[in-house]
Amino acid sequence: MTRLALTGADVFDGTALHPGAVLMLDGAQVVGIRSDVPAGVAEQRLGGGVLAPGFVDLQVNGGGGAMVGPATDAAQLARICAAHARLGATGLLPTLITDRPEVTAQVIAAGIACIGTPGFLGLHLEGPHLDPRRAGAHDPALIRPMTDADCDALCNAAARLPALMVTLAPCAATPDQIARLAAAGVIVSLGHTDATCAEATAAFAAGARAATHLFNAMSGLGHREPGLVGAVLSGNVAAGIIADGVHVAPEVLRIALAARPDGLFLVSDAMAVAGTDAADFTLNGRRVLRQQGRLVLENGTLAGADLTLPQAVARLIRLGVARERALAMAGAVPAALIGAPAGHLRPGDRADMVHLGPDLALSAVWQAGGRIV
Repeated sequence: MTRLALTGADVFDGTALHPGAVLMLDGAQVVGIRSDVPAGVAEQRLGGGVLAPGFVDLQVNGGGGAMVGPATDAAQLARICAAHARLGATGLLPTLITDRPEVTAQVIAAGIACIGTPGFLGLHLEGPHLDPRRAGAHDPALIRPMTDADCDALCNAAARLPALMVTLAPCAATPDQIARLAAAGVIVSLGHTDATCAEATAAFAAGARAATHLFNAMSGLGHREPGLVGAVLSGNVAAGIIADGVHVAPEVLRIALAARPDGLFLVSDAMAVAGTDAADFTLNGRRVLRQQGRLVLENGTLAGADLTLPQAVARLIRLGVARERALAMAGAVPAALIGAPAGHLRPGDRADMVHLGPDLALSAVWQAGGRIV
């Protein structure tokens, strides 16, 4: 193996920031962080900024021109993973939004066939067991309650995938079904729901562990009925959040970050246009337009986000969030939620890294020690 020293930037190890440190690699693995370059070791100098673990994105609907859906096979999932690796997310959960049962089965089979592909950490099934009152960009005609057969299929998939996250609404799945999913290893996330705070709290007690794109497509915080937002902000479950300045206003983002010093993590909610110059794409037969940093259906409904995790991290830092917290929200926090060996730069860890320059823009990406950007 060829040893390499990366210098010239602050190093974030997933927990702490090491100003001006040296990150030592040996091929595809991290050796450690030190203060100097050992004699005889090749040095690659970076131009300031911060070197951090590769980002982990738990909500990626598509990228590189492809959407997770009826055309999905292992090759397409690999294409999506490769597209997002070049955008800084070296690990991700390709995400299927509400679709027909046969499409869900097909995507699960593709995910199982994709195990071992660089960047593939498992799957996220966002629906179809949602609340039609909070459908958002999901097709209401495809939303349906969970059956016992659905629950069995998800439990079986969780046994075969590295990780399986399922977004559901409490009105579409019973507490017993949620408990079964959780016992099988499924990361149950509440989303696209008009649930009351009590209903959300009961679902968390049954085994749900997270909330999907906090504030969006869910019951909001009221002073008498706190809704799902209130259950999350007053509790200790994890929650993804889209920090693009469109889905959540900066003032509300600050409130959430203050209310929850930990547990929040960044997601891109990216679509097929990620990593491309495309101006539009099709979602379940409906045209989605890319306009001024927004992705919208022709009726104006938001349909995913035109966002990368490095952009989200930069936005948080510019809002005054400490670099350590912003970087962890894109790495260590989501990795811990799904039990993935990612988000850190410890001795023996896989050498997946991102370099953000002094302007916080993505400057370089390494995957398994090899530079890809």
